[in-house]
Amino acid sequence: MSRLVAISNRVSVPRKGVAPGGLAVGVLAAMRAHGGLWIGWSGEIAQGEPGPVERTRRERLAFATFDLTRPEYDEFYLGFSNGALWPLFHHFLQAFHYSQEHYAAYLRVNQRFAQHTVPLLQADDLIWVHDYHLMPLASCLRAMGVAQRIGFFLHIPFPGFDAFRALPVHKELLESLLAYDLIGFQTRDDLAGFHAAVREVFGPGAVLADGSVRVAERQVSAQVFPIGVDVAEIHKVSAAAPATEAYRRIVAGLLGRRLIIGVDRLDYSKGLVERFQAYEKFLATYPENHNDVTFVQIAPLSRTDVAEYEVIRAALEQASGRTNGRFADPDWTPVRYLNKNVPHAALMGYLRAAKVALVTPLRDGMNLVAKEFIAAQDPADPGVLVLSMLAGAARELTSALLVNPYDVTGVAEALQSALWMPLPQRRERYQAMIDVIRSNDIHVWNRRFLEALQAPQGGLPNSAASATARPGGISRSLARSPFKPVAMQHPER
Repeated sequence: MSRLVAISNRVSVPRKGVAPGGLAVGVLAAMRAHGGLWIGWSGEIAQGEPGPVERTRRERLAFATFDLTRPEYDEFYLGFSNGALWPLFHHFLQAFHYSQEHYAAYLRVNQRFAQHTVPLLQADDLIWVHDYHLMPLASCLRAMGVAQRIGFFLHIPFPGFDAFRALPVHKELLESLLAYDLIGFQTRDDLAGFHAAVREVFGPGAVLADGSVRVAERQVSAQVFPIGVDVAEIHKVSAAAPATEAYRRIVAGLLGRRLIIGVDRLDYSKGLVERFQAYEKFLATYPENHNDVTFVQIAPLSRTDVAEYEVIRAALEQASGRTNGRFADPDWTPVRYLNKNVPHAALMGYLRAAKVALVTPLRDGMNLVAKEFIAAQDPADPGVLVLSMLAGAARELTSALLVNPYDVTGVAEALQSALWMPLPQRRERYQAMIDVIRSNDIHVWNRRFLEALQAPQGGLPNSAASATARPGGISRSLARSPFKPVAMQHPER
């Protein structure tokens, strides 16, 4: 295969003992399988003008990172990406904020990503762009003459059109996506939302029978690629966990009580406030569980500059304090709430030890914690997954106890059912789910996407696709192709 060039907002350089997030899990798996280069933001904010791109190598992988300026971080990252796109795509319109200035910054930073990428490209590179921060990036690259095949994968949900059209520049974003050769989504619901938007903006004939999109001379493939986890690696680490000191401390701290686990970034989309309310309802409704269970919620802080996240943090601290004050005994703390990262091996130990995982986001593109929990279980005595029907993972893990995360009573009832489920039923449900995630693990995910990206259907207009790339991978003739990156033409909108 050609060299893989992955581009994402943030680059996650591997560090020992630190578990990568959902996007990083997928990118690193693809990079390790195929080699190549990962380009993106360093995570640092420049004091003044940003310096040059920094090149590093780690685990035989190449990384190219650069800093953002403070205005770019405020307007591109906090402003448009996480103040407009994130809440809108998760259907949280009450948190949605749009400004023309933030959108203009979003386009400028995508242009800067392109400017840093172009000098690093080789003629036969395969380019894979990730997530909502970089939707216009292919448009920028095409305008600079890049002729290589470019794929885009959206790790978060794609909204229904009624929500999507609340964004004043929704048409421009759709037009910019047409610069990709392949657009990937987590679920069929997300693909359906994208198709609905395309039909509304470009007409019903724009979506072809095979699901691809054709507008003017552009035909772009759009498909579903549900992301997975490294099942074999998780099983190996979790199976070894009982022999570790960290695992022994976890079990000893429970004092024989059953563990209910939740693992999420601190984010309003994760349904944490509703989850804490459901656990309190569970203890009030089923007192036979008092002093017999402990709920551990791990919620590392994220995007601490966003005001809404401080509100959630305060609400969770209040909810956990209320539950502990209401039900605790001198030797029993019903809720343990941790605002910190847990080393990967220790986290796998928590998942292995848990009798129940509470994975109840209000909206989620996939949710890999649900899949990690199943992969970490002891097949002889597996725990039970309580999973939100609004998570992308619910489309695959249908043998979980599926709940409406807004239904506090329903989640409490599911908790009771999970804790008292007979072993044969737990094993049956586990087997059905482990079979699914093994058949569609992280390696299958990236292989399917890259095979589809290299497939001949769709892609560039003939004039561009047949262009001969000069050294550095830049095609002169693409700049004269009929395709025009509309999203970059009117930043003042």
